Amino acid sequence: MSVHEVSAKKPDITLNLRTVLNDLVADGRLSTSDADALSLKSRRRDQLEWNPLELVAEEEPEDQKNPGVTLTLDALTRWLCERAKQPYRRIDPLKIDAQVVTKVMSHEFAKRHQILALEVKDDEVVIASAQPWVSGWEATIGQSQPGKVLTRVIANPADIRRYTMEFYQMARSVSRAQAQGINASSLTNLEAMLELGQLESMEANDAHVVNIVDWLLHYAFTQRASDIHLEPRREKGRVRFRIDGVLHLVYELPAPVMTAVTSRLKTLGRMDVAEKRRPQDGRLKTKSVDGHEVELRLSTLPTAFGEKMVMRIFDPDILLKSFEQLGLADDDYERWVSMVKNPNGIVLVTGPTGSGKTTTLYSSLKQLATPEVNVCTIEDPIEMVEPSFNQMQVQQNISLNFADGVRALLRQDPDIIMVGEIRDLETAEMAIQAALTGHLVISTLHTNDAPSAITRLLELGVAPYLIKATVLGIMAQRLVRTLCDKCKSLGDTDPDGWRILTTPWKMNMPRRLYHTVGCLECRETGFRGREGIYEVLPMTDTIKGLVHDTTDIGKIRLAGMKEGMKTLRLSGAMKVASGRTTVDEVLRVAPFSGTE
Repeated sequence: MSVHEVSAKKPDITLNLRTVLNDLVADGRLSTSDADALSLKSRRRDQLEWNPLELVAEEEPEDQKNPGVTLTLDALTRWLCERAKQPYRRIDPLKIDAQVVTKVMSHEFAKRHQILALEVKDDEVVIASAQPWVSGWEATIGQSQPGKVLTRVIANPADIRRYTMEFYQMARSVSRAQAQGINASSLTNLEAMLELGQLESMEANDAHVVNIVDWLLHYAFTQRASDIHLEPRREKGRVRFRIDGVLHLVYELPAPVMTAVTSRLKTLGRMDVAEKRRPQDGRLKTKSVDGHEVELRLSTLPTAFGEKMVMRIFDPDILLKSFEQLGLADDDYERWVSMVKNPNGIVLVTGPTGSGKTTTLYSSLKQLATPEVNVCTIEDPIEMVEPSFNQMQVQQNISLNFADGVRALLRQDPDIIMVGEIRDLETAEMAIQAALTGHLVISTLHTNDAPSAITRLLELGVAPYLIKATVLGIMAQRLVRTLCDKCKSLGDTDPDGWRILTTPWKMNMPRRLYHTVGCLECRETGFRGREGIYEVLPMTDTIKGLVHDTTDIGKIRLAGMKEGMKTLRLSGAMKVASGRTTVDEVLRVAPFSGTE
């Protein structure tokens, strides 16, 4: 009997490989030869732990309805949904409250029936299964959730198995850690925090807390998070991930468990666990599931309900990406390379926090750090440890600031010096001194655009003639979210937005622009990943002629544009025209300048 002919009212019928293969052949999705080969190979292995769809997908057969396309597990799951006339659901762990859904049924019950609760509402419970014609468990769920409608969906069997294990392990660790933890009421005022330090440090080594920390880090890596936020509250702390520049609530931990998790991370980051009144910085190095080394920069901040911790995730593989992959290409790339290839002078990168400046600096230095040159950095703090650099960290507690660091580096026979940030006149003067004595200095400034960097140096007190003599060029940058390739769609143009974005360049409007749609791959946002938009201003003779005590930033910007400088908005407009992002996204991150 064909699997789709079985009624839900009849006795449970579990999917088996023979029936699945027959139905795939009948639907024209699988060739007879592939079905025979799959049937023969499957007899040689244990099928008890595997769903038949997984056995088929593992051999990667060709989809006969889509030549050249493989029948993936996701495609097979959607096919099963059509057969069973049940809705498909892609499990997005960021949208599931693990603490709530794990209370619907026990771990053993979920594992035995290969089901997982995805949503629990006041009047509805959504259960995912990969066995659409097995319903013996429905009565038990109905009894445990009285008055609620049971909604069945079909999900990828591998995802069900994976998240069943992860969600229940996490919930069990949180529950046991809480049972062994500190009275939450004692954590609600800031003055009590320091007294609990020793007790919390012991709790931080508890096996359950270790499991929670490991799960959070693994979870963040798999979800492409750039930052992890641990935010204490009166009763429950929040765990949030920043993905593609947007924060997502991931989990809520009881207050004492959140404190123990923070203490565990502070211990791993070689921070003072007992000190809770002052902000601290630390770093942690670990490995992702696929074996890649990942560095995390830790930062704590005392708040009303305890220590807030933010972990910034740095993937060393980012240093292996080309500038084209980072979004810097064509004329801007050539200008940037020509600036950093100079033997001496100052190159500046500007932009707000989180605009990708560190990635640009490290990627550039990585390419410049050949065996023939000595690359030295002074940073606050060291973002990523790179063996091809000689890196030094600012230590304010011993009066080692940026200026002192540059002064020390000048005695280390450097060729290239990277200064994390020019914050004051002393640091600026040391950077200029290094440039004048034959070194290439690369540094950052916090300004809105490239021309503003010149006025910022003047405001710090740098003499105009020194700027002319040392600064080679300035690059401003921002990060824009890129459209999801799986779901982006061509739609009508937006003449008003395009006009705002491209004024005053009068760029021809594309016939149609790509728009966001939203799918499971991008979590319905329409965006997946980020790229840089850049504004590169070389210090040409024309620009140098405009640098003086009463410099007009507008004139510098206009002169730069006449010499080929693309502003941030124009750089963004070109990415819009090429289908990489949207008008609204560029307008969101790119500043308005007086000439536009």
